[in-house]
Amino acid sequence: MRSIYIVDDDNEIRSELYSLLSIYPDTGLRSFGSGDDFIAALDELQASVILLDMNMPGASGLDVLEAIRDRKDLFPIVLTGEGDTQLAVKAMKAGATDFLEKPCEPKSLLRTIDLAFETLEETEQVIARTGEARDKLSRLSSRERDVLEGLIEGKSNKVIGYELDISPRTVEVYRGKMMEKLEVQSLPEALRIAFAAGLIDA
Repeated sequence: MRSIYIVDDDNEIRSELYSLLSIYPDTGLRSFGSGDDFIAALDELQASVILLDMNMPGASGLDVLEAIRDRKDLFPIVLTGEGDTQLAVKAMKAGATDFLEKPCEPKSLLRTIDLAFETLEETEQVIARTGEARDKLSRLSSRERDVLEGLIEGKSNKVIGYELDISPRTVEVYRGKMMEKLEVQSLPEALRIAFAAGLIDA
């Protein structure tokens, strides 16, 4: 039986997520109120998708990711504050499968979990996805790639524009073209492709 583990210090969020995820059939749900509790139970945990809050007292989300780095059967989806791209990139470097900004839209959350389960069930496709991601990145112009690399570093359009000597509006245009060529609709999806292709170093 597949499982979903919720790791968040906020009781209300844990309860809301538990209720939402109860729609999954034949799926075990378990919640943890801290990163320390999750790490303590790690040896008894089976293959699963993990919803992991990044900002918790005690062991942080990054600490949890470090603890499970060698567990290839655990697929963490990290939950970050709105606009906290730098933390999201750190999490992906540390082994996160994906990330979502709080508050999460239910449809986006369920879609991301479904994708994580696909990864869990078909890990052998990682190599194929890497090739596909690199193929998509090869479609980008040098300027579009510059913008993507700036976003990976957590920079704003204004900062990217200053460094590239172009206006923030032009950065937005390049960002739109970049996302169109990568066939994505959100920055998290673009970052996932960049990570799969090795553009973001682990």
